[in-house]
Amino acid sequence: MVTQDATMKSKEELKERLSKHEVISGSEILLRSLLLEDVDCVFGYPGGAVLYIYDAMHGNPDFNHLLTRHEQGAIHAADGYARASGKVGVCIATSGPGATNLVTGIATAYMDSVPMVVITGNVISSLIGSDAFQEADITGITMPITKHSYLVRDVVDLPRIIHEAFHIANTGRKGPVLIDIPKDVSAAKTLFKPVTEVSIRGYNPTVSPNKLQVDKLIKAIEQAERPLILAGGGVVYSGGHEELLEFVTKTQIPITTTLLGLGAFPSGNDLWLGMPGMHGTYTANKSIQSADLLINIGARFDDRVTGKLAGFAPLAKIVHIDIDPAEIGKNVPTDIPIVGDVKTVLQLVNQQAKRADKADEWRAQLKASSEQYPFSYTDSEDELKPQWVVELIYETTNGDAIVTTDVGQHQMWAAQYYKFNKPRSWVTSGGLGTMGFGFPSAIGAQMANPDRVVVSINGDGGMQMCAQELAICAINNIPVKVVIINNQVLGMVRQWQELIHENRFSHIDLAGSPDFVKLAEAYGVKGFRAANKEDARAVWEEALRHPGPAVVEFVVRKNENVYPMVAQGSTIDQMIMGDAE
Repeated sequence: MVTQDATMKSKEELKERLSKHEVISGSEILLRSLLLEDVDCVFGYPGGAVLYIYDAMHGNPDFNHLLTRHEQGAIHAADGYARASGKVGVCIATSGPGATNLVTGIATAYMDSVPMVVITGNVISSLIGSDAFQEADITGITMPITKHSYLVRDVVDLPRIIHEAFHIANTGRKGPVLIDIPKDVSAAKTLFKPVTEVSIRGYNPTVSPNKLQVDKLIKAIEQAERPLILAGGGVVYSGGHEELLEFVTKTQIPITTTLLGLGAFPSGNDLWLGMPGMHGTYTANKSIQSADLLINIGARFDDRVTGKLAGFAPLAKIVHIDIDPAEIGKNVPTDIPIVGDVKTVLQLVNQQAKRADKADEWRAQLKASSEQYPFSYTDSEDELKPQWVVELIYETTNGDAIVTTDVGQHQMWAAQYYKFNKPRSWVTSGGLGTMGFGFPSAIGAQMANPDRVVVSINGDGGMQMCAQELAICAINNIPVKVVIINNQVLGMVRQWQELIHENRFSHIDLAGSPDFVKLAEAYGVKGFRAANKEDARAVWEEALRHPGPAVVEFVVRKNENVYPMVAQGSTIDQMIMGDAE
């Protein structure tokens, strides 16, 4: 058995060996620099402009690269790796179409503040700007969706650039950084000197808050009769979940967590009201509209949370805690702005935090409301309901799985009916809503957490966007459990067409989709199907016992809707309750 001390010693020996000053190529500098940044898995797809980089990987026992079947699969896998581990995700692609195939994944990470370093190849330096074969201005194309980007002109700069890229990606408001390396730079040789210091003029994110603003928050809590916490993904990304729990425990303020904030606060806690917004709980939405103090911690007031902005939290004094000053006041006017890292801010707040004594009646009201209006659906013994499937997954995994999703109805049902008690257990595309994200992100999450159960919940639409990545699960025995909620339709689009467009169903029929069991088997992956409760439980439990990857298709009814629902243009307390109405 390898001890922790032995592992640390071997890492130190590796770093010492990698740090040796010697003349090597840009490609070897790249690989060494990534290893010195503690990168243990890179996802990618080779091509002409990165051939020197891939040649340097040949026979390198220290470098772990996973060959995906599409660049989109590579970047979503790197994204899932980052979200599930807290480390920086890394992917590599060639120039031109290889690089442009990463754009959607870069935007996905950017919208959700996921730390990633994206490495692309480019044509040789002398050809840049000449419309050479497979040339694309990827730094220009991705400028609006990266924190920063580099076009490496000199191999001497490569160690510094890589170290800076990791620093930028994983500090402040986290996000993707792109490094574009021309082919001649990856081939050029120079004396390698590792870079360990970072000094970037103009980049100094505010970590510690203004103490006067914290004092204002403490006073506002003392005066509030109906205080409420809105916690988002920033709590997870900062590692501030323990501080959040301490804050809620000390103040006894009720809390709601956004889609990306699920897992930041234990769902079993009596003060948790569920998720707010378009498909949030009745109590969470009503509490926001009635609160006299709304404390936003690491959320960005997304439109899916706020609904009609003019009618959002009309009675509340707004406190906004965020590492990114640009978010504060951007969508919702803020009374008490607090710029800083969520974990650091909460540590300071907790030194003074006391129970919100005037909120006893408020707490009792919200507790009664949560008990009266839970998420609910009309179950059936004759057909499989998707909500029941998610409940089955939760029950059989004891709530301990890492759950990734694609985008659509299944995503909302997973958010509603799987209860998350630990951070980094929920991986989903929130801001961009990227179909095709769910399955490859699960591969990355599994690579980051080889000892945990990883369940990827997908619709039959999104699954077909990256289904080819089943190949790498089979080849590498990556034991992701892939769930397909198959309703033979683009479900969320169908729901909107039913409720908002008066049943004018336009181009949503997915009835010609493949037999997913045969598709799985074609890739060498175990496949299962169920259309009733008895079969569903049996095949799912068998899939969980199976030591390798598995695909489980649950055939559900076509016309099931996600409720509650807030239609666009409505305030969040104007909910369509569906079965509960």
